[in-house]
Amino acid sequence: MPELILHHYDTSPFSEKPRVMFGVKGLGWRSVIQPVIMPKPQLVPLTGGYRRIPVMQAGADVYCDTKVILAEIERRFPGPKVIHGGDWEANLAADRPWFQATVVLVFGEIGENVPREFIADREKLSGRPFDTAAMKTAAPTMRQAWRHHAEEIEAGLAGAEFLGGEQASLADVAGYMNVWWLGLAAPKVADELLDGLPRTLAWRDRVRAIGHGRRSEMTPAEALDAARAAQPAPAPEHTDPDLAPGDPVSVAADDYGKDPIEGPLVAATDERVTIVRDDADLGRLHIHFPRSGYILARAGS
Repeated sequence: MPELILHHYDTSPFSEKPRVMFGVKGLGWRSVIQPVIMPKPQLVPLTGGYRRIPVMQAGADVYCDTKVILAEIERRFPGPKVIHGGDWEANLAADRPWFQATVVLVFGEIGENVPREFIADREKLSGRPFDTAAMKTAAPTMRQAWRHHAEEIEAGLAGAEFLGGEQASLADVAGYMNVWWLGLAAPKVADELLDGLPRTLAWRDRVRAIGHGRRSEMTPAEALDAARAAQPAPAPEHTDPDLAPGDPVSVAADDYGKDPIEGPLVAATDERVTIVRDDADLGRLHIHFPRSGYILARAGS
């Protein structure tokens, strides 16, 4: 089985989810640090243009978006089981409304110190203004929203150490992302919003103590070498009745970073989409996306 390679940077909020999942499962993994902003010349050759962080790689298989990354980690390493029942809904809440509140609170707090290059990059990524002054104005409303999510964590921990019971689950991994990032980027705000939530504070410490598994560093060039030396693993069985393997398709996120990634379809299921790229330098790659949160269409349609 090829090594799991995580393309990330240490302050990336979404990267904290697979890092914690590696910890829950006690896994070894390779860490490839990628730039925070574009250009990313040693990432986009792997992904065909997808630029969001994190990306996970296993040889010539490339996984874009944390939903498919976490699902693939669970598939390859099923014990201990992390994903249960309604965990994906908890993950969606953490990724979208809770994360948006966290973004406003972080950049409303530190906006004056954010480099112009970062702002320009995020405006291009999102397709809308990255207005830190407006975020500061919106912060009181977002503080209420953020506190509501934290109070739901507090309620969910009644009688248990984790939202998943005695063992951390995807709900814990997803919820922790926002608590971790706010505490890292705007610790005073985090302290204020977590005040009076003793179970959540203790839970935060327990999740932090899980760690990130066994991390070892790898250069971006070494990760490209790993792709070059490998062949993609067999894809999932195709089940989509509206498309056939080999059809030219495009896959694009439905929220931000919407640049479509195109290629022949390998397989589409209810959970994921896999396309193939034959790169002149790297050879054949399979690029995997989650079905939820992405738009799959025939290329050119």
